[in-house]
Amino acid sequence: MWNWKLQLMGAVLSSVLLLGLGAVTGCPGVCTCQGNSTDCSSLGLSSLGSVLPLPQDTQSLSLPQNKLSSLGGEDLSNLSSLELLDLSQNLLSSLSPGVFSGLGSLRWLNLSSNLLGFDPSAVPEGPPDWNGSRGGVLTPRGPRGALFQGLWRLRGLDLSHNGLQWLPSGLLEGLQSLSWLSLARNRLRALDRNTFQPLVRLERLQLEGNPWQCDCRLRDFKHWMEWMVYRDGEVDAVLCRLPAELQGRDIRSVPAEMFSYCLQSQNPVKEAPPSDGTRPSCLPGRIGANEDCVRHRYRPASVRRAHGTQIVAGVVCGTVCVMMVVAATYGCVYASLMARYQRGTKARRPLLMVVADPEDGPTTPLTSTEEPTSKEAEVVHGYRISSF
Repeated sequence: MWNWKLQLMGAVLSSVLLLGLGAVTGCPGVCTCQGNSTDCSSLGLSSLGSVLPLPQDTQSLSLPQNKLSSLGGEDLSNLSSLELLDLSQNLLSSLSPGVFSGLGSLRWLNLSSNLLGFDPSAVPEGPPDWNGSRGGVLTPRGPRGALFQGLWRLRGLDLSHNGLQWLPSGLLEGLQSLSWLSLARNRLRALDRNTFQPLVRLERLQLEGNPWQCDCRLRDFKHWMEWMVYRDGEVDAVLCRLPAELQGRDIRSVPAEMFSYCLQSQNPVKEAPPSDGTRPSCLPGRIGANEDCVRHRYRPASVRRAHGTQIVAGVVCGTVCVMMVVAATYGCVYASLMARYQRGTKARRPLLMVVADPEDGPTTPLTSTEEPTSKEAEVVHGYRISSF
């Protein structure tokens, strides 16, 4: 009897302990867990309080299609084993510096389709349209430079569809293992080359869907893209939105001479008064509404001289090629004639005889094993050999 009661009490205590541990370190009740993966997507979560704390051995955490607007510095601090974090399609507009600093094992971070490029005070009610358009008037904003500190193992980062208009200096510092980066479908017009210098292992960069302004601010980044492609990296086409003359062209196909005016624009030049009172003159490198200004800016004299040089060089090279063909033809004809002459000479092989010359005295016939016949002597003419 007592043994049965003791066994029953032990079973109850074990169940209570297991339930207590499950409440602390088990899978959140509103989420779905499988192995070391936790899926909390499409739950309408406005904060992580209802799903915390998460198991410390969680390796994959999915939180897409919720209403998360911010993350605190302690929300993810205990997930040191986390390797994949999906925060896409939320309302994230404010991320505390160092919010990911405790995720030293993280390899993939998806922050796409959020509001990182806008002021949180201007976010409209309701979720944004994930097809690319967002309602309301939002104030431009950008992520902070120390946002990704501590993610030295991160290999993939998705920042697409965030309305980003600029990237702060130092944003990508410490991401030396990053090999895949997406900045597609934002509002970027220019990028700083120095922002991407820490990405020594970057292999794929997505930049499509941005309104690129192909001017001096994008010149250095153009050189960096060419360097990345040279070392077998992949970069999307950067299609120019402005100026109108370059609209739709990939900036990598624009000759470097088009940016020669950038050096001139660094020196201040006084603007001359308009000649007719209606058309203002343009400073070197300035974007103006005047069509003449844009034409002068993107067709510098150095480019026109380069085209003339190419034409002259083409004419000279063509002339040289024609002369080489003529010389080769003449050589072939001459060689053919000489060969025919040599074959005819060998076929005849006349017998040379020395004919007496009154001035040279008595003659001596050539030594030969056979004497020429009378008929051959009549045909063969003598040759005078005066000296050798």
